[in-house]
Amino acid sequence: MHLVDATLFYSPTSGGVKRYLSAKHAWLRAHTSWEHTIVVPGRDTHIERGGLCTLSGYPVPRTFNYRLPLNPRRWTRLLGALEPTLIEVGDVFHPAWAGRLVAQRHGIPLVGFYHSNLPQLMGWRFGGPVTEALLSRYVRLVYEGCELVFAPSRLMCDYLQDLGVSQVVHQPLGVDAEVFNPARRSEALRERLGLTRRTRLLVFAGRFAEEKNLPVLFKAFARLGKPYHLLLIGGGRRARPAANVTMLPYRRDSHELALYIASADALVHAGTKETFGLVILEAMACGRPVVVARAGAFPEFVDDSVGVLAEPESAVGMADAIASLYERNLDVLGAAARLRVMRHFTWSRTFHSQLAAYASLLGTQRVPLTDTPALELRSPSS
Repeated sequence: MHLVDATLFYSPTSGGVKRYLSAKHAWLRAHTSWEHTIVVPGRDTHIERGGLCTLSGYPVPRTFNYRLPLNPRRWTRLLGALEPTLIEVGDVFHPAWAGRLVAQRHGIPLVGFYHSNLPQLMGWRFGGPVTEALLSRYVRLVYEGCELVFAPSRLMCDYLQDLGVSQVVHQPLGVDAEVFNPARRSEALRERLGLTRRTRLLVFAGRFAEEKNLPVLFKAFARLGKPYHLLLIGGGRRARPAANVTMLPYRRDSHELALYIASADALVHAGTKETFGLVILEAMACGRPVVVARAGAFPEFVDDSVGVLAEPESAVGMADAIASLYERNLDVLGAAARLRVMRHFTWSRTFHSQLAAYASLLGTQRVPLTDTPALELRSPSS
């Protein structure tokens, strides 16, 4: 069996989609005989069946190292040349249409994964209800060509079903609980940051994108003042934080990121449009409580037993939630958070579930619509 994952939502330096695909590749190699190829944009074109393939593309402005190849035919040629048994597409752009065409030609299943709520994000940023309605129809049209569509949260399952997408499966993401582990905690972090031991240190990790609502965090920490301090780890557009905020570049090494998260008191996130929120679970796996907005998918796995849900879009609400966290036992909350991840959100659990879904699709015989010969693997560049 040869599974090919294709998506534009891939940055070499960050992102939940990258972590999902990397973890999936490692798990399939360790636990199955499946061959797995990932096809994503990159600085250069590089073809490696059974590994990471990149198609050269142009940087997308105002994003953190994301690229956009502008020739859909190259995606179609490459996907066909790889001779997949099954294709999974992780967005609704080039890969989805190329994957649909190749799947039809070769009589193989096409699966979608709804990682990002495009209509909501674009409607919020640019055009309001009209833009969102038009893009919602487009999303439905794309997924009509998929035999199965994974959605990481029940919120997104309901959203897609409301659009008219019927073949939706709830598929939460997972965490590498060995990397993101309480054992990563270091008492020396505060000293490295030039902070006192009494500092109430909280961390945010992710892209510095508009939908992350970083201004809400900055205003909340300005309101809290000392001894509260925010460690901001990420990349993208530079922001102007409050005085009690330290900014660090994104950590490519997951072990280093886990050290920073595990060594803080808690993780904070003010985003209101998250379809899942993988970094929240990574913090919980590190034995840290979380303070997040009561919005998006967060309430599906965050409650009073593992942290605090804050009033969305409110710096006052976020500040009050952070202060209330310190009225409780952080270690007790962190232990409950770690236990929740181990029971429900490991990568092994995720991929066992996915493999069963793939197997159900591959159990049906399919006849190719056309007898399309495979192309040479190293000739999709024109």
